Amino acid sequence: MLIGERIRAIREAKKLSQGDIEQRTGLIRCYTSRVENGHTVPSLETLEKFAHGFDVPLYQLFYEGTTAPESLDFKEVSGAAKVVWGNSRKEMNYWKSLCRFLARMPESKRRLLISMAQKMAGR
Repeated sequence: MLIGERIRAIREAKKLSQGDIEQRTGLIRCYTSRVENGHTVPSLETLEKFAHGFDVPLYQLFYEGTTAPESLDFKEVSGAAKVVWGNSRKEMNYWKSLCRFLARMPESKRRLLISMAQKMAGR
């Protein structure tokens, strides 16, 4: 289902007009119309505004089921296997430097580096 169709379905199910959505979200009517008709793809920030205006959680703009989706059970990793990056000032400075260097790198070399990293991670 396209996101515009889903937004229209939720709006109509809640018996709201596009004017009501304008008042609740601050998004003008013609923008809501453009989204519902598939002429515009909203950003995540805009989707959050729609969800807030409909008084629904954000996932309901994408989820078509009638009951809440099953939550994922993430197992807690403990001990030496637990790796957390960027918690110390030294690590944060390292990542900031890495981002600056990657931003200056030509696109072709950046793709090569990412490809190599993916192959190494697959081992």
